[in-house]
Amino acid sequence: MTTRQEMLDRVRKALGRGSSGSIPAPLPPLDLTGVMPPLAPEEHQAKFEAEWEKVGGHVYRVADSSQLDAVFEKVLGRADSTGVTLSANPLLAELGISRRLANLGKSVATWGGRESAAGENLLGEFNKASFAAEVGMTGVDFVLAETGTLVLSSATERVQVASLAPPVHVALYRRSQLVGSLDEVLARLPISASSDHPSAGRSVVFVTGSSRTADIEQILVRGVHGPRAVHAILVEDSFQ
Repeated sequence: MTTRQEMLDRVRKALGRGSSGSIPAPLPPLDLTGVMPPLAPEEHQAKFEAEWEKVGGHVYRVADSSQLDAVFEKVLGRADSTGVTLSANPLLAELGISRRLANLGKSVATWGGRESAAGENLLGEFNKASFAAEVGMTGVDFVLAETGTLVLSSATERVQVASLAPPVHVALYRRSQLVGSLDEVLARLPISASSDHPSAGRSVVFVTGSSRTADIEQILVRGVHGPRAVHAILVEDSFQ
């Protein structure tokens, strides 16, 4: 019967590492030339938009209210929507999104908190509204340029259902939220390493294009496990 040591020596020999008593050969130097080269900050926006469009996403840039309203009319008209749900991201309140949508004749449900003043649990009602709505609107925590990805956490959105349940997801962001690499995202996410002080945002969603699957006969189908259409709107710093 082959002993454990003999078996390990055979594995080492097959890997070219000699016997257990020999010094293992050093690994060859790692050459990452041309593999995900670092992006300069001025390249972030163009890179994100290029990667986002590769996975079927739609991109927009708006510098004033009229441009934003025009994008909403285009997106909501394409979706033939009447119901829209909004996350609690502060950017949506800052831009008066609920009012803008009401002016377009849309029925708007905004997440305001887990309980009403009367102590009623509102999460169930907001979930129902999100699954019934055609469009869900959110902000983001970060926009990841190298892969064309939106990063949303429950620390800022409060609830993630608005980005997951409706068939159409619309996300608004600022240039300051653009980052180049996944390493930067992980370093900046508000995640606590202490079990005594858990993170406020325990749920993090990475959105790279629309939901899609080809599990059945390799036929690509969109919108099976989430939105079938995704739109990213850059709100310029000069927005008025």
